[in-house]
Amino acid sequence: MVRLNFNTKKNLTIGLMVLAIAVFIYAFTTADTESNGQQAEMAALPVEVAQPLYESITEWDEYTGRFEASSRVEVRARVSGFLEKVNFQDGELVKKGQVLFVIDQRPYKIALDEANANYAQALATLKTAQDNFERVESLRETGALSIEEYDRRKQALVHAEASIQLAQAKVDNAKLNLEFTEVKAPISGLVSRDRVNEGNIVDGGSANSTLLTTIVATSPIHFYFTGSESDYLKYVRLARNGERGEARSEALPVFIKLLDEEDFVHEAKMDFVDNEIDNNSGTIESRAVLENKDHLLEPGMYGKARLLGSAEHKALMVPDEIIGTNQSIRFIYTLSSDNQVVSKAVTLGPLHSNGLRIIREGISPDDKVILNNIQKIGPGMVVSPTKVAIQGEVNNLTTIAQAH
Repeated sequence: MVRLNFNTKKNLTIGLMVLAIAVFIYAFTTADTESNGQQAEMAALPVEVAQPLYESITEWDEYTGRFEASSRVEVRARVSGFLEKVNFQDGELVKKGQVLFVIDQRPYKIALDEANANYAQALATLKTAQDNFERVESLRETGALSIEEYDRRKQALVHAEASIQLAQAKVDNAKLNLEFTEVKAPISGLVSRDRVNEGNIVDGGSANSTLLTTIVATSPIHFYFTGSESDYLKYVRLARNGERGEARSEALPVFIKLLDEEDFVHEAKMDFVDNEIDNNSGTIESRAVLENKDHLLEPGMYGKARLLGSAEHKALMVPDEIIGTNQSIRFIYTLSSDNQVVSKAVTLGPLHSNGLRIIREGISPDDKVILNNIQKIGPGMVVSPTKVAIQGEVNNLTTIAQAH
């Protein structure tokens, strides 16, 4: 058996300590080398930079709204009776005055005949009263007729004349009721389905009259939208300064796009601004009117309206997708003179066009904004920039020079 003396144990312990120190130094050096390599790799991250667009523009405000028919009528019966005929196809275009429904006319023709007969009787009574009065009128002057008899025959004549007026009114009413048995379209437009089929009895002439169908006029068609009180004040002040037309007196242009459209291709004119701010919502309603000759637009559809929101002015713009968010703070990464990333808080304006966002405050026209690799960089990081020019679309960036 091998025996270790004291010196051997001591030397072994010293050797193990030296070996541990060497391993630690190697591991630390390797980790430090890898860290430096990673930092060097991050510092060399390529990015594209460009100066913000600085151009003269006019801003546009956007509002969501809904289309409504320029006219809408509920067609109801004005007389009661059995529905005899429906004269239209559901959903077709009808003209003003077109007969849509026919109610059984026989009772109303009988009523008209009765009114005409009563009128003839009243006319005969009037003729008799006139003859009787003319006979006694000459006798009154000679004193051969009493005053009582004269007054009686005069009153009979007045009563007969009044009876004629009453009989004529009944004839006119009977004619009107007979006319109401033909329910006509009060406006031109698209008719809905028939709510009551032939053979059913309908009620008419009251607040609860039977609803037969509806008609909407969709050419032209209206587009309603609401704006805030601050928007209203902005527009009024722009108009008073001569930087924008007056909304109530001038047909200001309004451009509208539908839910499945990318551009505002439908042109309208503003023709109405409400007369007060709504107490509950703090908004005011406006209306635009457009032709809709092809009947593409239907009442109830949603759309987005765009209208002039400022006078022409210089503005800074950057692609909207490069703007970052840190809680409530919006920021943009820019490049310093020594190629370090700098975060700048910005105040945003509205989207202008082609994905460009107006920047109110926070950057200058000389700043170099970073356009890509936004998720991979952070403040203080050194990057390798490539200078490009913003052409107006987020994905349309043209390289114009290589940086150092």
